Amino acid sequence: MHAVSAAARAASRRAVSAVATSSPARAFSAVAAAAPRCPRFAAQHVAPLARAAVKTRPQSRGVKTLDFAGTKETVWERSDFPREKLAEIFKNDTMAVIGYGTQGMAQSLNMRDNGLNVIVGLRKGGASWKQAEADGWVAGTTLFSIEEAAQRGTVIMNLLSDAGQKEAWPALKPFVTKGKTLYFSHGFGVVFHKQTGIVPPADVDVILAAPKGSGATVRSLFLEGRGINSSVAIWQDVSGQARERAFALGVAIGSGYLYETTFEREVHSDLTGERGVLMGAIQGMFQAQYEVLRKNGHSPSEAFNETVEEATQSLYPLIGAKGMDWMYDNCSTTARRGALDWAPEFYSATKPVFERLYEAVANGSESQRSIDENSKPDYRERLEKELKEIRESEMWRAGVTVRSLRPENQ
Repeated sequence: MHAVSAAARAASRRAVSAVATSSPARAFSAVAAAAPRCPRFAAQHVAPLARAAVKTRPQSRGVKTLDFAGTKETVWERSDFPREKLAEIFKNDTMAVIGYGTQGMAQSLNMRDNGLNVIVGLRKGGASWKQAEADGWVAGTTLFSIEEAAQRGTVIMNLLSDAGQKEAWPALKPFVTKGKTLYFSHGFGVVFHKQTGIVPPADVDVILAAPKGSGATVRSLFLEGRGINSSVAIWQDVSGQARERAFALGVAIGSGYLYETTFEREVHSDLTGERGVLMGAIQGMFQAQYEVLRKNGHSPSEAFNETVEEATQSLYPLIGAKGMDWMYDNCSTTARRGALDWAPEFYSATKPVFERLYEAVANGSESQRSIDENSKPDYRERLEKELKEIRESEMWRAGVTVRSLRPENQ
């Protein structure tokens, strides 16, 4: 069983009440609040609402060419592939989702709610198998071993981890037969094929739809009646229909809008972002500033609030909604002047690090390191040790107390 926090239980209770007593809009808002804390609850209890929302939500936008800072790009939107069109495109297909991590769970449930024929392939008896059964997948009907699901599927959706894909490919490959479609949500395995051994047969379509967020977000936005943004790419188009099917599948898994890229660009940008401003750089900068403040006599609560809490709870959401220039223009004159003056210092200090990072990603050394580390038999034990060090550091222990004081946690 998965441990569920008191906050998750409270969010779930609010969502249950909303689903039972409120309008669909209010119900979706409650579900969205519950889903990040308890995505299993959202998956199990509000699928009918999700299906209704996807079917009835007004659509007024569509595929269009937009100007991104002087570069024209085509953006596809959910309204380009309504449920009826998805049903027509995939009427003869069985979607075989291999793996039931956060992406496998979210994408399979969203496709099922979108009316597609979906099965799941897992190793029997494991925690994922039990969770899949709890989510409504039925052994022998919609839940199979990896090999049987791959055999039955016409669209084989490889959503195992990168290391898991490498390990499972020899067993999976015999079932990737002529006329089928091989699908990924990350270009890692195919792009770094010399390291992973994943070389798709020449007689199958190979496509990618990569949500720009965690599986929990893919699911919660879908349940809210919205959709995450995703990138789409084509590695092989044998049928001549791979491009349309890739965008359609991107919508089916829960995307709100989609843009086209390549397998190489997807994996290079993704690995750079994860190691950079999305997670790695953020933790490094948070830790550095916190330690400097503490060294100079600031209390843990003050150091955390000025480093993490104000950033994540106040400024970052505003930057995301309005842009950096708006943020500068809507803060104190002292803050504005200081930020503008110090930004070039941080740019000069960090750009060489990002250059080295991108080079390591592009030349394959970063992927090889990831494969080597994640394939070691004691990987889980070493990972837990690393996470424990972060979790038990003073900064993040202080954060537990600070977060408990937020209004929603009272």
